[in-house]
Amino acid sequence: MADTASTLLDVEDLIVEYPGKGFRAKSFRALTDISISIGRGETLGLVGESGSGKTTLGRAVLGLAPVTGGSIEFEGQQIGHASRRQRQKLSRHLQVVFQDPYTSLNPAMEIGDILAEPLGIQGVSPADSRKRVKELLDQVNLPSDAVHRQPREFSGGQRQRVAIARALALSPKLIVCDEPVSALDLTTQATVLDLFLQIQRDTGVSYLFISHDLDVVHHISHRVAVMYRGRIVEQGDAGQVTRRPQHPYTQKLLLASPVPDPDRQQARRDERRRLAEELAQQGDFSPADA
Repeated sequence: MADTASTLLDVEDLIVEYPGKGFRAKSFRALTDISISIGRGETLGLVGESGSGKTTLGRAVLGLAPVTGGSIEFEGQQIGHASRRQRQKLSRHLQVVFQDPYTSLNPAMEIGDILAEPLGIQGVSPADSRKRVKELLDQVNLPSDAVHRQPREFSGGQRQRVAIARALALSPKLIVCDEPVSALDLTTQATVLDLFLQIQRDTGVSYLFISHDLDVVHHISHRVAVMYRGRIVEQGDAGQVTRRPQHPYTQKLLLASPVPDPDRQQARRDERRRLAEELAQQGDFSPADA
């Protein structure tokens, strides 16, 4: 178990299984023996391709996926089977930013009401809520008149800033960021990533940052964990894992980044196929994943 004095989130040997649908249907194991920790003020990047289980891990931390085995501790408190009432109390300290800025915000509400909603649930007075909403807009570099506008009036990057502001409303200690920049263009991605970094410097918040992109997690993370088929196959310092990976699957992920030279791109494809075949020989991987 991690040192609770410096560790905010500690996941040990986590198993997540979903019951099968239909009579005699087998259950589906989404996560197997997952162990990670996140320190205070630290970012753990969680990277893997679609279906790897990375989003399921984030959902388990948030109480949205069933914990079948192992444990999830937040500040030394077991939260894997927390009740709805306990989860409401946890929401002060544990928040989320979802992938799609177009569907994660209520289109019928004004931005001011979206940001004030979590404050009202926690019993913050209307006067203090208005003050806090102004602070949040300043924090994510949005104009003060945004309080009277609706999400449709903003670009994707601006909407994601609103989602980040909402997650920050209660001054959480940990934010689960589930592919928060994947729906944005490259220029906007860089701006939003820099905003995440600035907020962390200013507030000391920790992130569980989920992404399929090694370059993104390299930019924002202190440490990186690589997931494939519900297991962590490599974990360590961000620079080491994203630039000098040891596991063949992580090496294959690194080669997925496109390059402008057609010959180099073809060489990368060939190397990915070779690595996929090597992984298949280990028993848990398929050449079809190349």
